[in-house]
Amino acid sequence: MTPYRLIVAAQHRSFREALRRILSEQPDLEITGEASEGVSLLELVRNSPVGPLLVILDVSLPNVPWTEILSKVKAGHRDTDVLILSMHEDVEYLRQALLNGAGGYLVKEKIEAELLRAIDTIRRGHTFVLDYRTKREHRPSDSLRSS
Repeated sequence: MTPYRLIVAAQHRSFREALRRILSEQPDLEITGEASEGVSLLELVRNSPVGPLLVILDVSLPNVPWTEILSKVKAGHRDTDVLILSMHEDVEYLRQALLNGAGGYLVKEKIEAELLRAIDTIRRGHTFVLDYRTKREHRPSDSLRSS
């Protein structure tokens, strides 16, 4: 199987390194780029080869609002999905993520336990949202996800 290409976008290097540690153990995943701010992330995506790609996007990425990054990535790159990472369990963040085309939403405190499952779910064409009340995966209506 061809490796699933990933771009990791988070402001703090230590957080990107922690993600890289988790992801590098998976032979079917390939980190093709990292960004610490929004402008460089958009440039990385713009210069990525055509084909399936997943952007793992921390909402605290500086200098471009995460909703704008998400909208631009989805508008210009149909083969690219975005997994939103956030410290917020706020339903408004989740709603904005899904309405802007995110392939999934994961709260940072669940990364170690759920990151790989979230990536696999998105790779298979489904939307990943963890139901924080029951701690189970929930698949919202596909109508919330942009095509």
